Amino acid sequence: MTVEKLITDHIDIWSSALQTRSMAGRGSNGKIDLYGIKKLRELILELAVRGKLVPQDPNDEPASELLKRIAAEKAELVKQGKIKKQKPLPEISEDEKPFELPKGWEWVRLGNIYEMEYGNNLPQEKRTNTGEYNVYGSNGVVGTHNVACVNSPCIVIGRKGSAGALNLSLNIGCWVTDVAYSTIPPIAMNLDFVFMQFHTLGLDSLGKGIKPGLNRNDAYGLAIAIPPQNEQQNIVLKVKEFMSLCDQLEQQSFTSLDAHQQLVETLLSTLTDSQNAEELAENWARISLHFDTLFTTEASIDALKQTILQLAVMGKLVPQDPNDESASELLKRIEQEKAQLVKEGKIKKQKPLPPVSDEEKPFELPKGWEWCRIGNVINIRAELVKPENYYESFQVAPDIIEKGTGKVISKRTVKESGIKGPNSRFYKNQIVYSKIRPSLSKAFIAEYDGLCSADMYPLDCFINTGYLLKVILSEVFLTQVRAAENRIKMPKLNVESLSNILIPVPPAGIQSAVFSKISQMDTFCDTLKYRLQSAQQTQLHLADALTDAALN
Repeated sequence: MTVEKLITDHIDIWSSALQTRSMAGRGSNGKIDLYGIKKLRELILELAVRGKLVPQDPNDEPASELLKRIAAEKAELVKQGKIKKQKPLPEISEDEKPFELPKGWEWVRLGNIYEMEYGNNLPQEKRTNTGEYNVYGSNGVVGTHNVACVNSPCIVIGRKGSAGALNLSLNIGCWVTDVAYSTIPPIAMNLDFVFMQFHTLGLDSLGKGIKPGLNRNDAYGLAIAIPPQNEQQNIVLKVKEFMSLCDQLEQQSFTSLDAHQQLVETLLSTLTDSQNAEELAENWARISLHFDTLFTTEASIDALKQTILQLAVMGKLVPQDPNDESASELLKRIEQEKAQLVKEGKIKKQKPLPPVSDEEKPFELPKGWEWCRIGNVINIRAELVKPENYYESFQVAPDIIEKGTGKVISKRTVKESGIKGPNSRFYKNQIVYSKIRPSLSKAFIAEYDGLCSADMYPLDCFINTGYLLKVILSEVFLTQVRAAENRIKMPKLNVESLSNILIPVPPAGIQSAVFSKISQMDTFCDTLKYRLQSAQQTQLHLADALTDAALN
């Protein structure tokens, strides 16, 4: 099977193998990697450097003659004092040859034909930044200068930090700083081919140390395959042709994903925009007809979860009971209960919060519901303790809470966390809320007593705790948090700012029903996501298997 046929016959596998990072969704909190197309690009380069991408021409001068000319060229440069004479590198053993070469190709150690020259230090303040010559750091262009230290097109290889990172400078000159190497291939080697080949050598894996550094002697010892000079040009042209195809596939995939996500968001917005229960039922029925084609990415499933949450806090998720006591009566009782606790010295008296004006209300609530400030239905605790007195207790910090879910993803004791400063105590069934950027609005319901970092507020709840957590995780709450965060100088939400955020409060009897319904729908969405991830994993394995088959 030809390479073209291999690629075109399995184009659907390459295109559909997606890998989701974080919470998914291109341009959102997460990212979708086009894993299959990435594997296809790697395969094209690997086939190229193995001599499997273009047919060999028996009339081409063999690479053995090319290597003789390169050796003579290097010897002349040593004689002229332009490069140093290297210690002879050992012969390449049969065990070091990872694959069989086509006729006319030769194995050689990288150091026998390429020089990796140290760059020259050029601090930011000494660069002219006038645009004549690019200045390269370890991972690309970092500025410009009016003088070049490399006076030829070259390959720039990261030495410190981004060890093994590769950049191609096609200009007549550039400045390579001391965190990178420059390589000017011999005249007989095609620069584009060498750049492609360097991408297959795993130079980044040779980096050592905390801030990875690449020792050029480790690179010099690598065994590389050299094709005849004419074949190098043919390989470059074929690789560019296939990479152009990959670019097209990539663009089509991203366009399709973007259009799909836009469609999902548009249809889901019809649910939250529904004016009554009948219209909501109609819109949901319309979406249900196309469920299998709409919710096929993690981003779309996350959007569905957030829509369900929004419907819940708008009072549209569960039917209302006209016989329920109104939320206004509930809020009066909570006010009396808090006043009694203040009188008993169990909580501190808080400053009165302003009434909610009609202009502030984000949307209209069902009859019996009320808008109030969250400070009216919570008490923010500030019970600081020394962590060394609670070594065996559980300790929670924002980094172990999964954003948007209310789940703690790992457990650790105070001793294991190693936190030295004062911690806040929290108690079972409290909500613990992160008040600091970038973890604002991470929150969970405590299932045990423990300590939380000083970046978190333990909250006593005077309404249904599960319902309040869902409100905190909803977009109506997060929108206000983002606005409040922009108004304060410190990168954290202070007690006053948090207390003033508006929340919708349903009658007491509705709160548990809403929480139960959201939990049920969350489980459904999590099942959808699990099935999606399993299907994606299958596609990834298919792409890997196809790559292995092509190489072997």
